[in-house]
Amino acid sequence: MTFEQIISDIKKRNFSPIYFLMGEEPFFIDSISDELENGILDEAERSFNQIILYGSDVNANDIMTQARAFPMMGEHLVVIVKEAQNVKDIESIADHLDKIPPTTILVICYKYKKLDKRKSLAKQIDKKGVLFESKKLYDNNIPDWIVKYLASKKYSITPKAAQMLSDFIGNDLHKVRNELEKLMVAVPKSKKIDDSDVEYNIGISKDFNVFELQKAIGAKDLLKATQIVNYFGDNPNDNPIFMTIVVLYGYFTKLLKLHFSKDKDKNTLATMLGVNPFFVNDYISAARNFPWTDCMRCIEILRDFDLRAKGYNSSSDITQKELYREMICRIVS
Repeated sequence: MTFEQIISDIKKRNFSPIYFLMGEEPFFIDSISDELENGILDEAERSFNQIILYGSDVNANDIMTQARAFPMMGEHLVVIVKEAQNVKDIESIADHLDKIPPTTILVICYKYKKLDKRKSLAKQIDKKGVLFESKKLYDNNIPDWIVKYLASKKYSITPKAAQMLSDFIGNDLHKVRNELEKLMVAVPKSKKIDDSDVEYNIGISKDFNVFELQKAIGAKDLLKATQIVNYFGDNPNDNPIFMTIVVLYGYFTKLLKLHFSKDKDKNTLATMLGVNPFFVNDYISAARNFPWTDCMRCIEILRDFDLRAKGYNSSSDITQKELYREMICRIVS
């Protein structure tokens, strides 16, 4: 089942007897667990029929002892095991799943790890309940996730604003969600969230950010690109050069893909590049300014400056601002 299907079923009160939530992305695990923790029992029932356990404090037998109990004057007993990756003998609960009464809903949050799907526990859970793997989203999936998350809350956002947030925050979905919550408080639902809203409420400059840097580089606008990296150099904590290099590496990789794509349909290109169709023309224009050989050259430049920023083949007293300026001059020239 997908994340959306699981949440939809919970809201419809179509519960499974066991949820085993595992994987690298904690946001989806926490979101499902929170939905179950707050959505199965009402506030009065939780005092008697909801048990929260922590993996570092229990073993498999402790979990099963709680799960085999019956609810007190209620329909469900809810047992939630948080940080279950710390339960050393977690696989051994497979021997006791048949003993859990139908009134119990067992939720196991197994972050940053996965069960071996060839073993008994994973196979049994897959038959009896929900075995959900929470996967990390790639950076290029974050803008689309932002759009969908806001749409689920009846808000909308421009492609540029979504890209700005993605470039600034990265793929930490908890952080992204927190910033979106700020925007939803500040901006009415009737208004589409734009780059000015992001600048005012989140503190991301709408003129001096990685998104605008990519546009300036793609247009070979050295003056604008230099202005942006000067701003980055003056605000290094918010704009570390390592993160900018990662984004620019992805940018030139996309341009390479564009050069070697035989299908020039814009929607197809958007899917291949992992960007909103709104931005495809920018990439097409940039590809005219950067032949594939120049893209390879720029990737090599980025690799060199990544090493220099880490102290290799570089003077110890060189500033991040100086590295930024030299890097951009070599890329755009």
